[in-house]
Amino acid sequence: MIAGPSSAWQALKRAWLLYHLGDERFRFMWDPPPPDEWVALDCETTGLNVHSDQIISVGAVRIVGRRILASQRLELLVRPSRPISPESVRVHGLRERDVAQGLDSDDAMMRLMRFIGSRTLVGYYLEFDVAMIDRAIFPLLGMGLPQPKIEVSAMYYDWKSRQLPPYLHGASIDLRFATMMRELDLPLRNGHDALNDAVMAALAFIKLRELLGRA
Repeated sequence: MIAGPSSAWQALKRAWLLYHLGDERFRFMWDPPPPDEWVALDCETTGLNVHSDQIISVGAVRIVGRRILASQRLELLVRPSRPISPESVRVHGLRERDVAQGLDSDDAMMRLMRFIGSRTLVGYYLEFDVAMIDRAIFPLLGMGLPQPKIEVSAMYYDWKSRQLPPYLHGASIDLRFATMMRELDLPLRNGHDALNDAVMAALAFIKLRELLGRA
């Protein structure tokens, strides 16, 4: 079988990235992912500036098929080198003394990368979390996370759009997390805890795959 242009380009890109990989121990992230597996991910941070703020908490859980593997979860506290903004403390409740005994950033990121492996990432407004992680791992790898990413709010938007009559296509859709969970008839756990948020994103992902006919 002859590889098409797309697969040839992907192979070339993979080879180029592996050649420039800063730490050979993490080559496994470019392996073919386990079939029908994903990792739902969430982070809490010192603030919302992706250029200067830092991760203080990571929560992740593995998804296999239609199941969330609660026994295969990751929950880490990370010790930052900068203060946590008061606005962020009001959101996630983590104070500097709460994370003072946390892991250093490099150790936490290495544990996270091993937990993820080559699995596709799932999350709610995942772009922010990935940007924070990419900045933290760049000194280790010389690049960001290579795994594909799936945004559950985009899946939810697709599902809600299908329910609109033609004359309302393109109308604004409420993408707030609480609204999404309510519309999907899913439990809303205590918010702004990284592991809880990752589990809720995983629940939404599984439900939306079924509703969109992707399961």
